Amino acid sequence: MATWADVRRLALALPGTAEGTSYGAQAWKVRDRAFVWERPLRRADLEHLGDAAPGGPVLAAAVADEGVKRALVADDPAVYLTTPHFDGYAAVLVRLDAVDVAELAELVTEAWLAKAPRRLAQEHLAAERADPAT
Repeated sequence: MATWADVRRLALALPGTAEGTSYGAQAWKVRDRAFVWERPLRRADLEHLGDAAPGGPVLAAAVADEGVKRALVADDPAVYLTTPHFDGYAAVLVRLDAVDVAELAELVTEAWLAKAPRRLAQEHLAAERADPAT
């Protein structure tokens, strides 16, 4: 089970990341582009999800495209979900208390790569290949 402390630690370990807020919720951004953020469910979300609405914390994470979002939701609906609010937007919602930390680490990194400037992303990937322990 992952926590907000895990999100913070993983996000801030990535180059160029800053912690801030977006619409009053915690967000982690790379060069002012949010890649993961706290996303409390709104009334319309709760009405849409009904009994399937998560009761715990919800993280939103950028993904490469809507195909990735659909694949995540289809592969593991116990962890990933979406709502009509996110139709046409490349982001997925995550039940934070249902995702393990290793999977969260991959998700946060992929979200960062989806939003980071190309040169920064390439430099980070090259550094990782040179020293896989980072």
